[in-house]
Amino acid sequence: MAKRRTLLRAAVLGAPAAALLAKATAAGAAIANGDHVPALVVGSGYGGAVAALRLTQAGIATALVEMGMAWNTPGSDGKVFCSMLGPDQRSYWLRTTTDQPVGYFLGISANRSITRYTGVLDSEKFAGIRVYQGRGVGGGSLVNGGMAVVPKRDYFTQILPSVDANAMYSTYFPRASAGLGVNSIDTAWFESADCYRYARVSRDQARASGYTTTFLNNVYDFAYMKQEQAGTAPRSALASEVIYGNNYGKRSLDKTYLAAAAATGRLSVTAQHVVTAVAPAAAGGYSVTMNQIDTGGATVATKTVRADRVFLAAGSVGTSKLLVAMRAQGKLPNLPDAVGQGWGNNGNVMVARANHIWNTTGALESGMPAMGIDNWSDAAGPVFAEIAPFPAGTELWISLYLAITKNPNRARFTFNTSTGGVDLSWQTAQNQPAINAAKRVFDKINKAQVTVYRSDLFGVNKVWGDDLTYHPLGGCILNQATDNYGRLPGYPGLYVMDGSLIPGSTGVNPFVTITALAERNIEQIITTDLS
Repeated sequence: MAKRRTLLRAAVLGAPAAALLAKATAAGAAIANGDHVPALVVGSGYGGAVAALRLTQAGIATALVEMGMAWNTPGSDGKVFCSMLGPDQRSYWLRTTTDQPVGYFLGISANRSITRYTGVLDSEKFAGIRVYQGRGVGGGSLVNGGMAVVPKRDYFTQILPSVDANAMYSTYFPRASAGLGVNSIDTAWFESADCYRYARVSRDQARASGYTTTFLNNVYDFAYMKQEQAGTAPRSALASEVIYGNNYGKRSLDKTYLAAAAATGRLSVTAQHVVTAVAPAAAGGYSVTMNQIDTGGATVATKTVRADRVFLAAGSVGTSKLLVAMRAQGKLPNLPDAVGQGWGNNGNVMVARANHIWNTTGALESGMPAMGIDNWSDAAGPVFAEIAPFPAGTELWISLYLAITKNPNRARFTFNTSTGGVDLSWQTAQNQPAINAAKRVFDKINKAQVTVYRSDLFGVNKVWGDDLTYHPLGGCILNQATDNYGRLPGYPGLYVMDGSLIPGSTGVNPFVTITALAERNIEQIITTDLS
């Protein structure tokens, strides 16, 4: 335990562990065709990073493959990531135009042409929803707003009744928070910081309208942000950097869990490799096929390796799609019917309000949210609304929110025999319960403040951003598609470690829950399966 804490502390503080991760990462050479590895982790987001750290700490040589790039090389501007205001090829995954969540202004598209490239943010479009996902070593931690929120305990017991809540709240949530480098904002500084004027305006309006607000912990280093505000450090959160990555200040997984795993000397990371097949191997374990891709997305090599154990952590969408395809193609034919089911969007819906001309939100807005409206106790329509930034670099008098609601609707992944792909059944109309819940809150705020909705940011005369999600969850539900620790029944040594285990909703930003659940599951797996 002491060694574990030391490794994590070193990584969080930016010690040499981060450099070791770079050495452990290769675009094409780390894993070779025909290799045999004791443990293979597919995906480097929260579940994969936890698995990589705990496996390597247990003495197990671990290979990790990630479809995105290793984001550790500066571009021509000297920075690894581009900003929201100047998106270039680094911004999106294999697109020729950007696809911003707030994609319009005054009803006119604000998206731009870019060069096709394996950029850091994927906007994966299904029939009724766009799903935003991080692409790169560090997964979603590279592109989210860093809100490190623990779910309400009573709601956690509803969504995951087979999990011991006492253990989660006493052990695994604290362990996850420590490993992620979660920190709290200086509330006195918050009250005077120019970069959080937007949050104070929304907070005061919510309170005056009868709602409770709460500060949000974050994995962005608030001490660094203070230096940004003071002009003593290069700006990142205060330079419109968020959904396309942060160049400074953010404790993404490549600086925490993955760096600590690399520091053990037992981790190899192979970027730009897309896993296409998993099947039992004749010699034991699993045969895993993957395509090595270049920065244009073209396949440059196909490799097959054998792994004694495989830990699937490609995210709710990636893991679910892979397993549904493997079952349909006869490679994992005995997977349960529950695989592919129970997917939800965490009740996400975005909305914006137009403030009065005298109620300025500020030209300088931190890209890292620090406050939310907590109306989750409202049985008629629970809402937890993140007070989101609109870091346009100029005064816009806009209050923006990402509402998380208790939308009961779910969808399933199915294999499409005509295309060879996997479809998601979610339809935009299924998000109406989320709109209804959010509308009750923001109608009341608008009435009390004598303000109106912005209807020009998500389309033409469109108030609600209801066709997108930042929080994909489900598809391989714990204790349904898997056993109570993520093992896939009938396939010993094949595990699910990511957000696909969670049934569509957490009531808050989900990554701390994903991390804590992975900590719980991998501890049990190492103890019972690998000892």
